[in-house]
Amino acid sequence: MRAVLQRVSRAKVSSGGRTLGEIGRGLIVLLGVGRDDTEADAEFICDRTLGMRIFADAEGKMNLALGQVKGELLVVSQFTLHADTSAGRRPSFLAAAPAELARPLYEHFVSLARVRGVKVETGEFGAMMDVELVNDGPVTIILDSRNR
Repeated sequence: MRAVLQRVSRAKVSSGGRTLGEIGRGLIVLLGVGRDDTEADAEFICDRTLGMRIFADAEGKMNLALGQVKGELLVVSQFTLHADTSAGRRPSFLAAAPAELARPLYEHFVSLARVRGVKVETGEFGAMMDVELVNDGPVTIILDSRNR
């Protein structure tokens, strides 16, 4: 499982002109599920996401996690994070999980974050979406559950 985290002052995802999810200060999580991913991968990525100390403390150092700043999550499914660009100019997405495998793991990630008390907004799984965000920093972190 792969995730791109961006620290934001605000973010919004919409589709067809309607807002699906919107947050203030927090993290946008672009979440890509791979063919071989399991619930353990979702748990690892969720734990890392919620524990990542990338918010400023009183001295301005990145030392606080999402919950410590009462931050929110906006989780957006993104199968293209598993693109293979090693051959030619057209990416292959064979490593990405098909929707029937990816959706339950995406939903598991979201439910894990909610159980831990985080306000979570989402996009619409599998839909074409417009994502708007103000990256705070900018701070962008890449997580991969294979890099444990």
